[in-house]
Amino acid sequence: MAEEKEMVSISIMGKHYQVPYGLTIMKAMEYAGYRFIRGCGCRGGFCGACGTVYRKPGDFRLKVGLACQTVVEDGMHLTQIPFYPANKATYNLEELTPTLSTILQHYPETTRCLGCNACTRICPQELEVMHYIAAAQRGDIEKLANMSFDCIMCGLCASRCPAEIVQYNVAILGRRLYGRHVAPRAAHLAKRVEEIKAGKFDDEIARLMQLDRTELQKLYDARDIEP
Repeated sequence: MAEEKEMVSISIMGKHYQVPYGLTIMKAMEYAGYRFIRGCGCRGGFCGACGTVYRKPGDFRLKVGLACQTVVEDGMHLTQIPFYPANKATYNLEELTPTLSTILQHYPETTRCLGCNACTRICPQELEVMHYIAAAQRGDIEKLANMSFDCIMCGLCASRCPAEIVQYNVAILGRRLYGRHVAPRAAHLAKRVEEIKAGKFDDEIARLMQLDRTELQKLYDARDIEP
């Protein structure tokens, strides 16, 4: 006889459900009958699509997490914010320069940072968000890019910012500026692009296109994997 699963009581957007103990929020929502049209991407903590706000019983504090990683607890009240309606600047990267003036031109609210560190505390990636915004305020594009490299654009930082800064959009502008105008060009990449244009791999690609799924799976499974 199968062992009976322990159930916990949770509230999803104001409605109560009984779900098995040990499920992630995402799996618990699916168990409760929710079908994800949006707010569900990689399911592995990398895409930032499943930002969730929740409160535990007896705790006045709002907490945040990714639904694909956070495990449900008995009495948890939760709701998802798969998209945060934040300001997003439009620009032509080729026309920009990697300077403070570029940051302030597109995101002038960056200067309003209060140094409260709410953005850092809420970040599910545990990034030093306030510090990379400080780098943006100094025009240190390289530091801004490096410190925000693991940002998954979930938007939770902006949701808690009292100065209404869109930290993740400032960060991606910094990474784009760094990648296009500051970082040294990769010589090996330029060489490979030229080889592709010259047709060096055309025959191999044509051969792969003729293989069936089973043969492709065998090649994939036997590939070299970096440690």
